[in-house]
Amino acid sequence: VVVVSSPAWYSSACSPEERRTHISSFITLSSPGPHAFLLCVSLNEPAHDESKALDALAKLFGPAAVSTNTIVLFTHTEELGEDEPLEQYIMTWRKDLQELVGRCGDRYHTLERCSGEAEEGKNVEELLEKVEQAVRESGTKHLSCPLYQEAEDRVRQRQIEIIRQRRGEELSDNTSSNSQPEVTEEEMEAVREEAERSTRDFDLDVDSIFPSGNRVSPSSAAPSFLWGLWEKLMGWIRWLPTLVRREALFGSLVGLFVGGQIGGTVGATVGSVATEVSRRKTEKTK
Repeated sequence: VVVVSSPAWYSSACSPEERRTHISSFITLSSPGPHAFLLCVSLNEPAHDESKALDALAKLFGPAAVSTNTIVLFTHTEELGEDEPLEQYIMTWRKDLQELVGRCGDRYHTLERCSGEAEEGKNVEELLEKVEQAVRESGTKHLSCPLYQEAEDRVRQRQIEIIRQRRGEELSDNTSSNSQPEVTEEEMEAVREEAERSTRDFDLDVDSIFPSGNRVSPSSAAPSFLWGLWEKLMGWIRWLPTLVRREALFGSLVGLFVGGQIGGTVGATVGSVATEVSRRKTEKTK
């Protein structure tokens, strides 16, 4: 099993040149094509960047890369209550995660929330079974597309170059590979990893994949900042798992929008009252 771990190249903090480098790297390292993409998604944060990642995968490798070959791998599931199943949490509180999982053919998994080594091993086995199931449903041996075909051609050409260089042979651009001494598959396999790591610089139009960019004009800076702050706050509200935390955050929001020392006092009071009301309602229910 080969796992290629990629930086968050879909993050808004990543520059176009960094994106091009990261994408080129993981394409060559996973050539001739991956069996599955594992999209790691944290339960304690809004899934804005992860949604952008799926958009980018679809543009790079085709819609099937998302609908057929992607599995959502949830992290930070230990923050859920012991009696709160992951599926129930997603269905109840996280519409953004529902949409994310739905785009990936309802495939998701977690390697956390296990009580021992035996259960941990079982979780890994279940993940591999889901990968195999995704491959069977796709009807192919692995994901294949023009970009990966180009990557494989480049890697194989680089393998031949490395082997011939080690043999001490001089190559020229106008010499065909057929006239050179035969290269064995054993030699090719021996230099595969080196060839993958030295193959870079794909001609990727990252501006079309991420059209919005990171530029903000001076006239729109303030509204964009406030709107972004509001979206993040709403996202936090959706993912907070316990009722007590939601009530406390409600008080914090009041303090934030009232502002000043008075706002802080009002916010703390509102949060405390809301928490107490919630506690009494819970006791009555019990």
